[in-house]
Amino acid sequence: MMMQAGTEQLGHLVREIRRPEWHLRRLVAATALMLLGFGAQASAETIDVRHIIKAEGNQTTVVVERQSDGQVWISNPTRAEQRFSPASTSKIPHTLIALENGIATTDTVFAWDGFPKGAAAWNQDQTLASAFERSAVWVYQQITRTAGQHTMSQGLAQFDYGNQAIGTADHLTRYWLDGTLQISAVEQVAFLKRLAQQDFALSPSTYAAALGIMVSDRGDAWVMRSKTGWRHSDTEMDIGWFVGWLDCADETYVFALNMDIPNRSHLAKRKDVAYAVLRDIGAFDCG
Repeated sequence: MMMQAGTEQLGHLVREIRRPEWHLRRLVAATALMLLGFGAQASAETIDVRHIIKAEGNQTTVVVERQSDGQVWISNPTRAEQRFSPASTSKIPHTLIALENGIATTDTVFAWDGFPKGAAAWNQDQTLASAFERSAVWVYQQITRTAGQHTMSQGLAQFDYGNQAIGTADHLTRYWLDGTLQISAVEQVAFLKRLAQQDFALSPSTYAAALGIMVSDRGDAWVMRSKTGWRHSDTEMDIGWFVGWLDCADETYVFALNMDIPNRSHLAKRKDVAYAVLRDIGAFDCG
C-alpha cells in the first residue's frame, strides 16, 4: 500500500512538472515533503503541534521527524516549505566542507587580527569548535574565502542544501547572510537526517570531528547536536533558526525551527519552543 501511494505521488509530481505554470520552487518543496512523509497525500499521518507553539502562531514553524519509523510532527506546514536565509545554521555544511577539504581541522587556530568583529566572544583566537559554538562569522568568512567558489558550490550541491546558491565572487563571504543562499525547514530536516545517518560521501574523520563539534547539550541518556541562526536585516523581518537532532537511547529526532524575530528578546524563544515540542512528543523520554 505504501509503495503504491509513493508511486502515485511520484506520478503526480511528473504530471505537475509538465504544467507550464508549475514553479521549480514548488516542485522542490513538494518533493521534499513527500520524501519526509508528509506530502499532501500523507498529511493524515503527521501530527499537528500547533497547540505547543501557542502565541507564536503563524510566525513560527517546527518540523520534527523520528528516524525509527518516520513519524513526523509539524506546526505551520505552509511556512515549513518557505525558504529563508540559513544564517549561522549554514555553519553545519560549512564545517563539513572545511573538514573534508583539509581547510581546517579540530586543531586549527584561527588568529584574531585584533580588530573588533562584532560580538565580544568573536574578538579572540578561535578554533573550529569555538567558532561554531559562538557563530563567529569572520572565521567562516575566512573558510569560504580559502575554499573558493567551486569548492563551496560543489559542497552545497553534494548536500542538496536548499537552493545551493552562493552567487558571484562578491558574495563568497556573505551569501548565507544576504539572502543568496536559502533553505526551508523541510529541507533542513532532509539534510540533517542524512547527516545524522552519515549518508553523505564524507570521511570517517570528518564525521567524527563534525559530530563532536555539533554537541550542544546532553543529559544522562541523550545528546543534542544543534545550531542556532539569526538572519538580521534592516529592511525585512529578522529570522531565527534552531536546527539539529536529538539522540535519545536508540531513537533519533531530527528537527528544524524557524521563527520571526521582531526584537532581540525573541532570540531565546528559538530553543525554548523547540525544546517544548521535543518534550511534548516524548523525545527526551529514554534511558
